[in-house]
Amino acid sequence: MTNLQTEKNIQLGLGSWPFGGGYDWGKLDETAAQKAVYAALETGIRLIDTAPVYGDGQSEEFLGRVLKNRRNEVILASKCGLVKNGSWTDHDLRPQTIRRQLEESLSRLKTDFLDVYQIHYPDPKVPLTDAVGELVRLREKGLIRAIGLCNVSSEQIRACAQVADIFSVQNEFSLLHPQKGLAVLDICRACGVRFIGYGVLCGGILSGKYKTAPNLRRADARNYFYKCYRTQAFENAQMCVARVKKLAQEKQVFPSAIAVAWALHKQGVSGVLFGARNETQVQQNTAGLQVQLTPREILFLEGNDE
Repeated sequence: MTNLQTEKNIQLGLGSWPFGGGYDWGKLDETAAQKAVYAALETGIRLIDTAPVYGDGQSEEFLGRVLKNRRNEVILASKCGLVKNGSWTDHDLRPQTIRRQLEESLSRLKTDFLDVYQIHYPDPKVPLTDAVGELVRLREKGLIRAIGLCNVSSEQIRACAQVADIFSVQNEFSLLHPQKGLAVLDICRACGVRFIGYGVLCGGILSGKYKTAPNLRRADARNYFYKCYRTQAFENAQMCVARVKKLAQEKQVFPSAIAVAWALHKQGVSGVLFGARNETQVQQNTAGLQVQLTPREILFLEGNDE
């Protein structure tokens, strides 16, 4: 548990949804993805985040193979509460489902325990505090070391913090919606919970690589999850992308490093997750750790410098 107490260890984390490939992200180049994981470890990243729903277990299986001899180097986080039901994804936080999902995740990841086990989404059919209570029991058994919440409201954080020590909250957080989530940041600070932002590149749009709206498959995660690739939303995002690219040019870094640095500079943010499918993307994103932003530059990025 001691490694979890070092804030620097979670400042940047590798999100592994793209490693699930399949319908969400397309075919995975495992050789390139393995190089991405090792490049992340070599740059000092220790937090690796996954979930059983990523590629219906494929992301976890991939990480189980890649991290087989390097398990002690990582803070390994996975999730529970989303289950595949044919072409649909359902919410299920019943105790038996949580236990089954954890057992399957441990098997796929080839590990005896998870450093952080997170509720992926609240289940409207199960009180969130009851689900957290089940995670407490799993922690007492030594199967998990810390409890996390994802995609939760301020009220849910406050309620769960009264039931158990919550290690982290993971919600979407990006420059495209800079005001979204500020209330959650406040509650996390008040409850002593770490906030970890995901989606800081909005599926890649803030990397600046899309000059025109891409023609995405309906099942592509960027099409259904990140709401910034459809025609008007894509056009609206371009002003923000232009500001990111301008500052990136001035600082001689890639735009993705600017988007990562912005999130890390926000008060109350403990860590940031980014996705990467190859070594180059890891290098571009991790450069955000070295980027220093002034208050005026932050205002410029948020479009509030006038």
